Amino acid sequence: MSILVDSRTRLIVQGITGRDGSFHARQMIDYGTNVVAGVTPGKGGTRVDGLDVPVFDTVREAVEAAQANASVIYVPASASADAILESADAGVQLVICITEGIPVNDMLRVHHLLAGGNITIVGPNCPGVISPGKCKVGIMPGFIHKPGRVGVVSRSGTLTYEIVYALTQAGIGQSTCVGVGGDPVIGSKFTDLLPKFEADPDTDAVVLVGEIGGADEEEAAAWYTRSPRRIRIVAFIAGVSAPPGKRMGHAGAIISGGKGTAKDKIETLMNHGIPVASDTSQIPDLVKKVPG
Repeated sequence: MSILVDSRTRLIVQGITGRDGSFHARQMIDYGTNVVAGVTPGKGGTRVDGLDVPVFDTVREAVEAAQANASVIYVPASASADAILESADAGVQLVICITEGIPVNDMLRVHHLLAGGNITIVGPNCPGVISPGKCKVGIMPGFIHKPGRVGVVSRSGTLTYEIVYALTQAGIGQSTCVGVGGDPVIGSKFTDLLPKFEADPDTDAVVLVGEIGGADEEEAAAWYTRSPRRIRIVAFIAGVSAPPGKRMGHAGAIISGGKGTAKDKIETLMNHGIPVASDTSQIPDLVKKVPG
């Protein structure tokens, strides 16, 4: 098994006629993802060169015609919040938003409108989700992944690639890898996704990749020890040398008010029984050493 995406995923690409949407649609199809439709307002009925994928004006039309259950968003930041809401209104169960630079106020509006609803949002400003050998939704390089029993959930796209490659080189395959995104307001946090890994019988361990800013890692540590867990967790925290008050890369990666430092996060995770690697190259050995 896996979480979020698998061979049953029927994917819509919002923005499929654009440069990024068409490029990554090809990459996802080549990986084996079942891309059933594309959406670009005003271009319904057209085709994208080299892609045997119908294009619709609206997500609702695509869902009704192609029985889609997931959507990936490659549209400009100014339209991305409305694209998420359009998918939700059409009954899409999973929305993965790759777009970066979406205004915080726009994502706050999405959050308040969809809170408590039956939809999972991943992103924005994320690399996507991949269940190796089954389905890839996003921009991650599929060839570095290997099917297996270790999940990865990360706030950093490039660190995800580095850690996945290290795991694969060590012969450790992955069940599902999720890039949650690095913005202050995101659709799914660690505590939303860890229970899904816990419920997946084919995931034995999870690598949690955090960074400075916010309290998501501390909340994940508290979740881990709230009751006995089947999965094991190991972690890596980026930003150990980041100066206070300085945003490092992601909009959400900023230490403010003396909170959210890498040191505090590492201490909290270790106090909750989660081993933390000081270097990404240590993660495969940590995964192997954590008792089952």
